[in-house]
Amino acid sequence: MKMAAVPEFKIPERFIKQEEDLAKWINSEAYVEFVGWIKMLGDAVRGKKVSDIVPESPVIAKLINLLDTLSKWVDETPPVVEEGQRFGNKSFRTWLNIVKPNSDELIKEILPDNLKGAVIELRTYFIEGFGNYTRIDYGTGHEAKFMAFLCCLMKIGVVPMEDAAAIVLKVSIKYIELVRKLQTLYRMEPAGSHGVWGLDDFQFIPFIWGAAQLIGNDEISPNSFVDAPVAEMWSKEYLFMSCINYINKVKTGPFYEHSNTLWSISAVSDWTKVNSGLLKMYKAEVLEKLPVVQHFPFGTILSIEPATQ
Repeated sequence: MKMAAVPEFKIPERFIKQEEDLAKWINSEAYVEFVGWIKMLGDAVRGKKVSDIVPESPVIAKLINLLDTLSKWVDETPPVVEEGQRFGNKSFRTWLNIVKPNSDELIKEILPDNLKGAVIELRTYFIEGFGNYTRIDYGTGHEAKFMAFLCCLMKIGVVPMEDAAAIVLKVSIKYIELVRKLQTLYRMEPAGSHGVWGLDDFQFIPFIWGAAQLIGNDEISPNSFVDAPVAEMWSKEYLFMSCINYINKVKTGPFYEHSNTLWSISAVSDWTKVNSGLLKMYKAEVLEKLPVVQHFPFGTILSIEPATQ
């Protein structure tokens, strides 16, 4: 996956503008590499708990420190009181106005000297990975942008392949904690209109990786996650259970009503099938939907050029 040489970095552009462009995206280097990266990281955490010791190079601590800095800025940017405003607290924009001018420096702290030029590509994925400035919403497209930022770091060799499990079990968990904080504090709206037919209102990839963690687990079967005490008991060790536990805290009513798709997944016989099914669903319902991918930018690292494999 790693690039053979340091490329000429460029400001990413959007190329997917209409339905006819989707084939170009699905057959692109970016699509093949991004899907392959998600699968590779899932394979890296197969059978692993969050508390398990995994290889961790110094860049993992740098990424966690970056996300901690963003979280600290959230703490310093309390929501403004808005009469009658149910969704979208404007303090989210204030926070993002702090992040944007500081993003280059934050990213450069992760990059070695010979790759600092990559910041012109990385900043777009990074800044757009926390929600929409205008609409104050967040969805799977924003999640995909931040994951693309991490994928790019691995592709240019900043994050070594050996860190694959740590990206899931350390960095992605820290990212999810941050975006949940943003979603609740600033009352962000779910982007799009997935509602009960989505996995939850905001995230998707953690479910894929979380199912991979549970492959081969004899103690927890897919039909047990709808039992709230079970989800809570395992929420600190498995991403899938953490996501279910979070849903149970923020939604009311019967699980089969507010999370219909997840309810149907609980009938699948084993975690291998859940994992592969979720990846197929992610491709069909997120990566191959124009409203999501029309906002996805392409540069040199994640290229719109046709895949050669």
